[in-house]
Amino acid sequence: MPEPKHQIRALHTDSTVTVYQAYTPDIGLPAAREGRFPAVWKRDRMTWIKPSFLWMMYRCGWGTKEGQETVLAVEITREGFDWALEHACLSHYEHGLHADHATWQRQLKRAPARVQWDPERDLRLQPLPHRSLQLGLAGEAARLYADEWIVSIADITPLAHTIHSHVRAGDLDIARHLLPHERPYPVNDGSLAHLRP
Repeated sequence: MPEPKHQIRALHTDSTVTVYQAYTPDIGLPAAREGRFPAVWKRDRMTWIKPSFLWMMYRCGWGTKEGQETVLAVEITREGFDWALEHACLSHYEHGLHADHATWQRQLKRAPARVQWDPERDLRLQPLPHRSLQLGLAGEAARLYADEWIVSIADITPLAHTIHSHVRAGDLDIARHLLPHERPYPVNDGSLAHLRP
């Protein structure tokens, strides 16, 4: 049975959900060490969190792209994640979902979070037919994320490099076995209705 086109898949527990980000070492290493972002992390900028490990690997090139050498697994409260979804707006206008372009623009300007659905990736980072959620946090949402939602931060750069080395060697079964166990995230359909194109 094919994956639903727009579904959140994530590593999660009863109270937390894990999202991924990649930073320069001067942000990523202190964040993992202290369990919170250092002072140089800008709360006034939009920050994108990704529940898909493989989409993060696509974005950061397995932790090799400049400025994205430190890959973080950030465990946050489900309460915070759900709040962000509830208060998010799609990052693009969608005919039939939004009343009109001007209404969407007003919603986007007010929303503290925004959602993009990008093609999910396989182990070779090739696009799949179903989509992966990217959640952008700004203003109040970025502040809450940094100051209240974070439960733990781990530097998973070594894991990214290990999986990548198995993929390069053609050991896809071993690589797959090392992936975080992402499964459908339980969210009621009503709370995603405004975010599904």
